[in-house]
Amino acid sequence: MASVQGVRRRACAAFASALQRVPASRLAAPALAGLLMLQPAAAALFEDDEARRAILDLRARVTQNDEQQRARLAELTQANAQLQEQVATLQRSLLELNSRIESLRGELAGLRGGNEVLQREVAELQKRQRDLAQALDERMRRFEPVRVSLDGQEFSAEPDERKGYEDALAQLRAGDFDKAAAGLAAFLGRYPNSGYANAARFWLGNAQYARRDYKDAIASFRAFVTAAPEHPRAPEALLALANSQAEMKDTKAARRTIEELLKTYPKSEAAQAGKERLGSLR
Repeated sequence: MASVQGVRRRACAAFASALQRVPASRLAAPALAGLLMLQPAAAALFEDDEARRAILDLRARVTQNDEQQRARLAELTQANAQLQEQVATLQRSLLELNSRIESLRGELAGLRGGNEVLQREVAELQKRQRDLAQALDERMRRFEPVRVSLDGQEFSAEPDERKGYEDALAQLRAGDFDKAAAGLAAFLGRYPNSGYANAARFWLGNAQYARRDYKDAIASFRAFVTAAPEHPRAPEALLALANSQAEMKDTKAARRTIEELLKTYPKSEAAQAGKERLGSLR
């Protein structure tokens, strides 16, 4: 309304200004009266046209504003739809990613379990390998020669050779002279050139003497002294040989053996014992 009234006021002012520019002499009374009568009508006419134009202009602006609002709303609606679609796509991607992560966790757990199984299997295989290697080493050691030091001498001996000698000697220490004699005799038959041979002959003679087999003892002690005159037990063997001869009542042979002992090994302990034994031989 304020805008329409303003239009009307501007129209009336324009009409009044036009009348003022017309000279008074040219305006007759009737004409002037008519013009004065027409003034309100013209003003009203101008006011209606201006009002209509203002209304139309206002409507056009409102319509344009509505269209702009609708266009903006459409844009916002489309943008919202696109945003919702992007959000939905992102949600689907997140779901797929979570699913993949869970799948990978399951695979990782499976791999860890498989790795633990493999580690146990590898540990078992390594243990078996060590056991086999140890067993093989033990078997090889049974066949490999060993270095032996006996009575001041060093030599190599087969494992079975060493075991045979030590087993027979263990029987002698246990007092089982029959088994000891049999074992030592068998050993000498199997290993006549063994590094244990001299010691085996000496202990065989002792086992035979202990079981009162003096004849065989004499043969064993003589074989020992003949084969190893430099052996540290040679003086003991001669004294044992003389004792065996004395047990056989062969005094002359016993005296000769002691004389041999005194002559060959005069500084030995066996020689001192031989002197005492010689005095008892008649």
